[in-house]
Amino acid sequence: MDFTLNEEQRALQESVRQFAQRELPELAREIERNDEPPSLELRKRFGELGYLGVNLPSEYGGGGLSHFDAVLVLEEIAKISIAVAFPIFESCFGPTLAIAHFGSDAMKQRVLPKVCAGEMVVAVSMSEPEAGSALTDLKTQVRREGDKLLLSGNKRWSSGAGHSEAYVVYCRMDDSPGAKSIGAVLVEKGSAGFTFGKRDHHMGFRGVCSADMYFDDVEINEADILVPAGGFGKLMDAFDLERCGNTTMSLATAQSAFDYVLAYVQERRQFGKPLVDFQGVQIQIAEMKMKLEAARLLLYRAVINAESGLPSIAESSVAKCFANETAREVTGKAMQLMGGYGYSKEFPLEQKLRDSWGWGIAGGAIDIQKVNITAALVGRRFNQRA
Repeated sequence: MDFTLNEEQRALQESVRQFAQRELPELAREIERNDEPPSLELRKRFGELGYLGVNLPSEYGGGGLSHFDAVLVLEEIAKISIAVAFPIFESCFGPTLAIAHFGSDAMKQRVLPKVCAGEMVVAVSMSEPEAGSALTDLKTQVRREGDKLLLSGNKRWSSGAGHSEAYVVYCRMDDSPGAKSIGAVLVEKGSAGFTFGKRDHHMGFRGVCSADMYFDDVEINEADILVPAGGFGKLMDAFDLERCGNTTMSLATAQSAFDYVLAYVQERRQFGKPLVDFQGVQIQIAEMKMKLEAARLLLYRAVINAESGLPSIAESSVAKCFANETAREVTGKAMQLMGGYGYSKEFPLEQKLRDSWGWGIAGGAIDIQKVNITAALVGRRFNQRA
């Protein structure tokens, strides 16, 4: 298999890189200082440039390109800042893809053009206070009262909560046990009975909102049902692609840290010579480069093998898990090579390290990915409750 980018892909990558390096660094610094998400104006600018929904169908305003092309776009923006890149991440690899694959024609027409124009961000709402890795323990439920469908429950750890305009909410849709009753509905911000708690502030991920979400008899229309009861498997299939977005964000964080420290060790002098002339530094640089290349190839395999469909849980889990661990290792080594400068907020390495840890928690923790990998190898799911 040839992993060399073709002419069109190189042109796409280079054009996004130039835009990102020219227009986004100061915006990224402002977001890091203020911990506020990207503006609507920036989202619309992304929409005009075609960066939102790169891999969504062109009939809905998307780019009509592949998941691989979306990876190329997302990585270049995320090298500058994961917060700046977050609207692109959500449009290309988030719950929007579940809508594109499983939503009704009416839902697609209602949501996807707005996403691609930068007018709407759709976030996924899965976890609850007592249902994170054990997602099938979720309690949020849709019940029918007469001719009404009412959504009630409490969600937690939804990236974008309080800021995004719409949410794909995983919930129970009948009384069947376990995963059998789980489906998903689309809920728009501002719906009666839908409120948010106090905003969370994390170690990293500055500019990515998060808050508890409360659904108090929120009225749901039949047209808002994305996947009915029994569709949990479909939802998790779509989530396999989200893992590839997570992988890309991890890779971008690590790659940008590596690029920075590689320049640093060639400029910084100690004992009369550049740091890179010391064999110990050379070994560290080589090890970081090897891990980055391996992570990139695992990501490319997952998205290329998926083509326009959805990747396998095995390939997406391997890619995510390896990239998450690589990002932590590379940013840590890069900080150590920079010494006090790496630890200072005047330089970008401390932010890169903080952000790198978040991706190994978000979207399925590292250890959960390893359980998924083993389950795929032996061909069965493991009952953690037994």
